Amino acid sequence: MLKNNAQVKAYGAVDEVTSFLGLVLLQNIDSKDRLLLTSIQKNLYNVMGFLSGAGNKLIRDLSKATVYLEEEIDRKEKVLPKLNRFILPQGTPLCVFCHIARTTTRRCERQLVEFFKLNVLEKNSVLNVIAYINRLSDYLFVLSRWYNREQGDMLT
Repeated sequence: MLKNNAQVKAYGAVDEVTSFLGLVLLQNIDSKDRLLLTSIQKNLYNVMGFLSGAGNKLIRDLSKATVYLEEEIDRKEKVLPKLNRFILPQGTPLCVFCHIARTTTRRCERQLVEFFKLNVLEKNSVLNVIAYINRLSDYLFVLSRWYNREQGDMLT
């Protein structure tokens, strides 16, 4: 299979997200966030397996993981100031790493949509993967704001 094949691009994009999450994990973060990010990396490996043709069984719990991400987003956003403007991806190093992971996740989502348009896969599985990746990028945005606030940078 050629490196510019849509399938290779799709699981390569997921792999890239996983690697950037590793960079976030190098930083000083709360143990609960550390566990969640590690769990996300494992979920992303399962998504890569699914994309490689290993079947739907690898991602059967992805909808539960998506709900958990949404709950974490809501929990953190309750404490953060309401946004009424765009914010720049800057502040603490941890915040910037979260933003890089977020933008990489958005690009990954675009690659996945492109792959899924070209391939007939089980619809619910496809929707679960896209929803998870979409929520992940939102979680990373909130996480960047959260740690900017926690580390005393008020660019949140």
